[in-house]
Amino acid sequence: MKNTIHRKINLSVIAAAITLFVIGACSSDSSNTENGTRDFSQFRGGQATSVEAVPVQTSNISDQIRSFGTIRAQDVVNVNPQVSNQIVKIHADLGDSVQQGDILAKIYDVPFRDELEQVRAQLQQARINFERDSTQFDRQKTLFENEVISQLEYEEAKATFQNSRSQVEAARAALTQSRENLANTEIRSPVNGVVLNRFVAEGDIATTGTTAFEIANLVGYETRLYLPMQDWEEVRVGLPVELRLSNHEGVVGRGNVSRISPQLNPETGLGEVVVSLTDVTSSVRQGVLTESRITLVTNENTVVIPRSALVEKVDTYIEPETNTVEIRRTYSVFVSKGDSVAERRDLTLGLEQGDRVEVLSGINPDEKLIITGHRSLNDGSRIRVAGQTNLRPGEREILTEGSSGTESEETERTESIRGQQEQISGDSAARGNRSQRQNQSEN
Repeated sequence: MKNTIHRKINLSVIAAAITLFVIGACSSDSSNTENGTRDFSQFRGGQATSVEAVPVQTSNISDQIRSFGTIRAQDVVNVNPQVSNQIVKIHADLGDSVQQGDILAKIYDVPFRDELEQVRAQLQQARINFERDSTQFDRQKTLFENEVISQLEYEEAKATFQNSRSQVEAARAALTQSRENLANTEIRSPVNGVVLNRFVAEGDIATTGTTAFEIANLVGYETRLYLPMQDWEEVRVGLPVELRLSNHEGVVGRGNVSRISPQLNPETGLGEVVVSLTDVTSSVRQGVLTESRITLVTNENTVVIPRSALVEKVDTYIEPETNTVEIRRTYSVFVSKGDSVAERRDLTLGLEQGDRVEVLSGINPDEKLIITGHRSLNDGSRIRVAGQTNLRPGEREILTEGSSGTESEETERTESIRGQQEQISGDSAARGNRSQRQNQSEN
């Protein structure tokens, strides 16, 4: 009977102790909740996810149209021989810089020199005949006025004089042409530029109407882009353009849209846009393939985040009236709250430029944006930020209240707190074991 009473008393004491422990825990949790905080130090479940977070920053972002085009000179001149004969000397080759009037090639000129001498002799003979017939005409004119000769004789003398004068004029024209032909045996550059192509060699027969050299006029470079109608309609004359090379970092040239074709190509459906370059580096040469970025609009000092930080959600919506299926996309990100909890934010996006995205609403500058490890997070998930001390929320609050010492002192306090918590947990476990053994012995 006494043993039975003793066991009942012990069970009552244990039940009262457990009740007091639960009430104390609930009071502590209620107190923390009333203060606006929760003590996560009592809970060891739910492993934290390692993430990387960076501060949200503001910068400039542009809406751009990208297209590829080949660099070319604004004016390309084809140099054609004006006379036909064998080429005896080449003076300029591919890539040479030439000035206006420089000799590019020499054509065999002996026949043209002989022709010039022959024409000169013909002109001299024509002048002698003209002087003789002119004197004869003056004499016949005087005799006719004195009625010494007939009208027919006067008309014959006049016709001979006019014929001699025409022969002189024809000889002068032939002399001019012969001189020009002789000068054209030297093929010269008509502009300042660079030789792009040479189509003749020594020993070839130069013929009129056939291109011998191709020269790029050094008045500037341009590139021609072919855009689909959606982009072509948005382009305006004067918009700034940046040029980049696939194997070169940074901008290699700048320019502006100078001309826009008024129609689309009926075969390809593309519209031509001409970009005139205003500033180029040494990497820009004739024939280089570049990526042109036409800037439509630029927003300055706006919130910009990396595209990789976005979490995309795709919903399918059926329109009842038209019975059509629409796909709606929403985007969100996670921000770090206190380096311990992830908070989801729904975003309104703006411009996109490469791997950067403008955020119109949903996140503010200087907040900590989670950029890695966010794919497996949910709203309120526990996180561990890379580079931060691995503290539980309850431990972080304790440190925050009295953290005024050095980093080593804070570390010591952290270890001390963890030791105290482990000691309390160990004492609680020991008390539980003793109670269990006592109950077994009583039974």
